[in-house]
Amino acid sequence: MTISHLLEDFSGGSDAHTFSISDVSLEEQRLEAFESGYKAGRDDAVKAASDDSSRIAADFAANLQDMSFTFQEAQSSLLTALRPLLTGMVNSVLPRLSRQTLGARVLETLDAMAAATTNGPIEITTAPQNTTVLQKILDEQGVDNVQITAEPSLGDGQVHIRANNSEQEIDLDAVLAQIDATVTGFFDDRQKDIA
Repeated sequence: MTISHLLEDFSGGSDAHTFSISDVSLEEQRLEAFESGYKAGRDDAVKAASDDSSRIAADFAANLQDMSFTFQEAQSSLLTALRPLLTGMVNSVLPRLSRQTLGARVLETLDAMAAATTNGPIEITTAPQNTTVLQKILDEQGVDNVQITAEPSLGDGQVHIRANNSEQEIDLDAVLAQIDATVTGFFDDRQKDIA
């Protein structure tokens, strides 16, 4: 016995459907499939280019931000390293230089005042520690008719010079204090800007 009666017969017959495709119709379907594939490929390429452009822009922005942060870190480190150097100069080197140049400043002021004043003594008032140094400088330069008076309330860099009705003041202590305030202010402002 066979089982052929259980299986459906596809060999042909009255209820079998036949499909026929002409050459023109087949070419149209191929062309349509090609166009559809081409369009899908183009869309994928545009999407990939857009994604790449977005990724590159994001990477560029991140790199700029990193560079900015790195620059600020470098600037902060540099300022941190320079601060003790400049503060040391203001606190130790400049006071020594001002003491060394105090005599020259007094001589310049005396020359200007002596040219304006034809008669009368010139009085110099300064800190007690400056009197011997100034007297030595005046003696070396041959300046006479000058009276030096010690005033304990004056600082190392302060000198008052009087002749007749005019008076001049040399205040290197105030100049040093201003330089110190400027340097300190600069570093404080830069640290605030970086923060």
